Amino acid sequence: MNKTHPQRNGGVATFDSTKAFSEERGACPSPPFCIQVCCPSRRFCISAAVLLVLAATVALAVALGLLLRAPVNRFCTASNNRTGFLCDNGVTCVPASLVCDRVSNCRNGEDEQERLCGDLPHSLPGYLVFHCSNPRYWIYADQRCDGMNDCGDCSDEMGTLAACPPCGSEWWSCSPVLYEYCSCVPRRLCRDGVQHCFSWSDEYICRP
Repeated sequence: MNKTHPQRNGGVATFDSTKAFSEERGACPSPPFCIQVCCPSRRFCISAAVLLVLAATVALAVALGLLLRAPVNRFCTASNNRTGFLCDNGVTCVPASLVCDRVSNCRNGEDEQERLCGDLPHSLPGYLVFHCSNPRYWIYADQRCDGMNDCGDCSDEMGTLAACPPCGSEWWSCSPVLYEYCSCVPRRLCRDGVQHCFSWSDEYICRP
């Protein structure tokens, strides 16, 4: 049986020059779809599939980070067509005036979080706030046009910024009014023995 022996040249064994160079440099194997990354002290191979998975993971992490930082539109319409705050479940709509009232109306309490309630009204989304004609005062958006003098100067009921519709059928229109109302009083207060309209029309003309 023939055997192959290294060729000796002057008593020194000689090997294939390519093989010797590869071993000396720490070359990596070359399997299919493999990117060789070699260094003198170690040899390793990173497959293209692994690189793609790593790249996809990084891209997903970046996308999720941007998504979490993106503002969420929580505007919704609560009962009686009032402006509201949408909870994380996407179903529960909390009336604006119940946000930051120290009572959790959302299951996870997101309507009472510090980032939302930490610096009222500046920390609230704009759609939850109505600014009175006096810049020192503000009310919740669902208190606008509710018939009550929440601003103290009726700017939330009669002001141009409020843009309230005329009194409905359940209200009696008279201006000025007394006490907490502005230009309308609830018909349930008509002829109750208490003056609500300056003209007394709520006691002599209005009918419940």
